[in-house]
Amino acid sequence: MAYVSLISYTPDPERTIAAAARISTSPATATGLKEKMTPEAVDRLLTRLISSGHLSPFEHASFTFAIEGISRVTSHQLVRHRLASYTQQSQRYVPLKEITYITPATISAKPEWEAKYHDMVHAAHRLYREMLDAGIPAEDARYVLPNAMETKLVMTMNARELIHVCSLRLCLKAQWEIIELFEKVKAEVEKVAPRIGAELKPKCYNLGYCDEAESCGIFPTANELSKKGVIKHDGQNHRWHQNSRRDSR
Repeated sequence: MAYVSLISYTPDPERTIAAAARISTSPATATGLKEKMTPEAVDRLLTRLISSGHLSPFEHASFTFAIEGISRVTSHQLVRHRLASYTQQSQRYVPLKEITYITPATISAKPEWEAKYHDMVHAAHRLYREMLDAGIPAEDARYVLPNAMETKLVMTMNARELIHVCSLRLCLKAQWEIIELFEKVKAEVEKVAPRIGAELKPKCYNLGYCDEAESCGIFPTANELSKKGVIKHDGQNHRWHQNSRRDSR
């Protein structure tokens, strides 16, 4: 099970974002703007930035998380998001004397296959330990280890990238383990920046439709709405738009 702890973040992140947004249109200093804005003004400004799609000020607030208890399957997905910083426990420098790994619920639900799964993982780990004992370097012995092995890492993302990544990884069509991970990331952010945390949600909540081939059921797909004439596709820009036609009845 994933464990996530927010270990560092920009002090007063929402006020910092608001001050950064105001500096482009104000003669005042960023420090002065940050000190003078009321909580209500900060909230209104962040709402306006979100609704207008002006997200660059959100890059001025960053969050650093300690992450444990995820598989290498999920860490491989995670590091595809390149506008972030990652430092991961190395299998080259850290010999894995004990075996810790993730078992998907679909495997645990079938006792016969769960037993085979555990046997395979433990056999791989035994071979790994035997190779280490035989003098094979950990950087080479690790090749036998499965993707199920648990890993630890530190991840830093700014608020804009968090909004983007959560729009993808909180989607119920995403892989279950990374959904669980970002549900916990969201919970940590909400503790210190509830307005930002409120924006960490699947993309369909902003789009108003599902852009996947099949919907999970929360929103209809774009194709379903297109058939009803609610939205139409811009072939040139490859985007869906609200249909401007109105029912005259």
